[in-house]
Amino acid sequence: MKLRKLNRNIHRDLGYIFFFMTMIYGLSGIALNHISDWNPSYNINNSQFEIKEAPLQKENLNREKVILLLNAYAPDEKFKNYYYPDSETLKIFIKDGNVVIDLESGQGNIETSKRRPILHEANYLHYNPKKWWTIFSDIYAISLMLLAITGLFILKGKTGITGRGAWLTGLGIIIPIVFLMIYYWKVF
Repeated sequence: MKLRKLNRNIHRDLGYIFFFMTMIYGLSGIALNHISDWNPSYNINNSQFEIKEAPLQKENLNREKVILLLNAYAPDEKFKNYYYPDSETLKIFIKDGNVVIDLESGQGNIETSKRRPILHEANYLHYNPKKWWTIFSDIYAISLMLLAITGLFILKGKTGITGRGAWLTGLGIIIPIVFLMIYYWKVF
């Protein structure tokens, strides 16, 4: 009876302590699972425009004229600096992005990136940014294993590990093994 109570108390207390960590890692894990579909940390926007005064001459552009050009076609953007990656392209650096203009055609592209609220911070922590956070994350990982083990023995009887729980635990073991067989070991 004492062992069962200790098991339940460990499971409960670790669950309380690491509730928020589980939410952080769960949320960022879902976001990072779909990294090929979107940028989970930044919202990236692109917009096109066309300069009517094209073609533009590189020799006729100075800092003040570049700022005027930016204000005319991207008035909400804050100028930082500019340069010419090649003789036909003007690149203007703005807060949180850049503007690229083809001097010959007058075609321009504004690209901005803004941090996604909550997801940016969660992903930052998910990547283990500092030594102390890594130590804390390791403690969390060990605690997750303890939560899993103690969770097996919370219930007893036909809904516990000797009944329905055994079937569900077995299913939880089989699913990752099947995915390993398909994608990693390429058995099928």
